[in-house]
Amino acid sequence: MIFSNTLINWYLHNKRDLPWRKTVNPYYIWLSEIILQQTRVDQGKDYYFKFVERYPTVYDLAKATEIDILNLWQGLGYYSRARNLHYSANYIVNQLNGNFPSTYNDIIKLKGVGDYTASAIASICFGEVTAVVDGNVYRVLARFFGVSIAINSSEGKKYFKNLAQELIDSDKPAAHNQAIMEFGARMCKPQKPNCEKCPLNDKCVALQQNLVSSLPYKDKKAKIKKRYFNYLVPITPDFYTLLIKREGKGIWQNLYEFPIIVSDSTIDEDAVLNHPIFKKLFTQKRLSIQLFNKQEIVHKLSHQHLYTRFWIVKLPKCDKFTTKWNCISDFPVPILIHKFVEDLEQTDFFSTFELK
Repeated sequence: MIFSNTLINWYLHNKRDLPWRKTVNPYYIWLSEIILQQTRVDQGKDYYFKFVERYPTVYDLAKATEIDILNLWQGLGYYSRARNLHYSANYIVNQLNGNFPSTYNDIIKLKGVGDYTASAIASICFGEVTAVVDGNVYRVLARFFGVSIAINSSEGKKYFKNLAQELIDSDKPAAHNQAIMEFGARMCKPQKPNCEKCPLNDKCVALQQNLVSSLPYKDKKAKIKKRYFNYLVPITPDFYTLLIKREGKGIWQNLYEFPIIVSDSTIDEDAVLNHPIFKKLFTQKRLSIQLFNKQEIVHKLSHQHLYTRFWIVKLPKCDKFTTKWNCISDFPVPILIHKFVEDLEQTDFFSTFELK
């Protein structure tokens, strides 16, 4: 109880002024939690405001099209969160008559909701005594109690969940959960934690045993895979191009992109011109190709790094290229594509376009 009381007291004096802390509406808390998965608070806040303004109720979110939601989500990454958000909104409206589930066991049934999110919503909105465990909580508990079990192992996840559940204040579950998360984010930080001013420092095992920098412990990560993306960007004199919807279960599902050649290593212009994808797409005799970025753009995802080049292909008018360049913003695209379009438009390319 002393542990929880100390955290709650610290929280009441140090908590950030965040919009989702001014409500217990489960729809808004759910929105904020999904947005903040894999996203920093300072970045996620703007998206939270945009979603609340555009879709003030779960009915509004359910009525939206997936393409609208993906467009609004653009730049946040991990787009499966947006698709799951839309799927679950429809489930709540159509299967639950618009009533947000009110218990941990029912909330966790929503697509895209795991133990942490279900615990957060259940405790904050409905007062259920169920402890949250996220990266911040792992860090606080591992350091304070000196636990060296790997947090990314099944044993570690079970151990820390049970420990967190033992420590939660049953009278103030919402305050306790928010306090320990905030404490991990602002006091017991991954790098340079403020141990001198920490109200728990006199009993922190990691501090006493000089283990702060080594806890929490993680098993070694899987090797990062390198992939090489070569985007083919067709542009006609009347400024039409081609966007293709990305199918399948891989990254960026249902987003739009330019035609692409994926390779195992960097390829040169000759390899691009002779690739079957290029030959099938471009049958015109009169065209020119130029590399937009000589230095590959490295886009880092959790399990892979994408080394990307954009090849601009100038060619005559053609019926197969149906996307007007100035309409690209109507499509949800990966941030990698979005930034390229912005960068190209900041050059004099379109004002000096000429097919020789």
